[in-house]
Amino acid sequence: MLKIKNWRFDHFFGVDVSKNDLDITMMFRRTTLAHYKIGNNTYEIQNFIKAAKQEHGVSIRSSVFGMEQTGIYCNHLLAVLEKIKANVIVQNALHIKNSLGTIRGKNDKLDSQRIARYLLKSRDELLLRQVKRPIILELTRLTALRERLISVQTSLRTPLGEETSFIQKTASDVNKKLCEGTLSSLANDIIGIEDYIRKLWKSDERLNRLMAIITSLKGVGDVTALKIILTTNEFLDINDHKKFACYCGVAPFEYKSGTSVRLRTRVSKHSNRQMKSLMHTCAVSAKRFDPELASYFHRRTVVDGKPKMSVINAIRFKMLARIFTCVREDRLFQVDYKPDKVENTPD
Repeated sequence: MLKIKNWRFDHFFGVDVSKNDLDITMMFRRTTLAHYKIGNNTYEIQNFIKAAKQEHGVSIRSSVFGMEQTGIYCNHLLAVLEKIKANVIVQNALHIKNSLGTIRGKNDKLDSQRIARYLLKSRDELLLRQVKRPIILELTRLTALRERLISVQTSLRTPLGEETSFIQKTASDVNKKLCEGTLSSLANDIIGIEDYIRKLWKSDERLNRLMAIITSLKGVGDVTALKIILTTNEFLDINDHKKFACYCGVAPFEYKSGTSVRLRTRVSKHSNRQMKSLMHTCAVSAKRFDPELASYFHRRTVVDGKPKMSVINAIRFKMLARIFTCVREDRLFQVDYKPDKVENTPD
């Protein structure tokens, strides 16, 4: 008789999250048991968990709940699942879609079924979600609010600056004067949020240490350092610079097949564009103020004739390697750093 392989999980819950409702497909190994549609609120989620235990004998320890990243709409569900210490997967929607092959049609029920199938298919490779500290959740919320205010500020200020070349000066001056109060208020609100964010992370010992380590690299400021910490969940979700480079679109990939396809090596478009933009700003600054990186940029562009953007991308990768190494070793960055040699002691 064939030996049955042990299953990591028995029950798989695929959850399609929307603003008002949750569509949930429950599977026991390869068998679909049921589909549920409940309200996206704490009360109905708790009742669903109780019913699943009573009607289907679900064990939370041997179950896994999967959902797509939908921002704050997941908060009620995640709060309940964290309270009962459930196994949770929060995955990018595109990753789930690409893992299932050709897909036709779309609705909430189908999406929940596909998420459940993804959990089943990837059961031995799933990386469970690490619970985030309350201060990380608060900083994430405040950072998102700051970015929205900056977006509004930019969308208002940019047209006011551009129209000076295309309309009469008197009309342009009137528009600027009418928006002066709004722009001033936005600038004050952004400064206030930044001050509050700074006080918040400085009040936490671990965050304060991580910020000091990351900003010890020339060219890296508080905004980028905090964004890296929040994105990696204090380096718990992503602790390897190569994985993070892939996440933010810095890692180059080959595009070759047989003898006919020979495209140049390039970065992928599937990435966190905002994080990539921040790292680009850091790299441009670092090549000016870091002598080692400045020398590297000159050698690769002038002597070797490499494209400037390709070399900038290499500097981004180098900076990420330095950041993750310093965090792993819990030390500030030093140009001439030499690791301590372990002395061989006699037995």
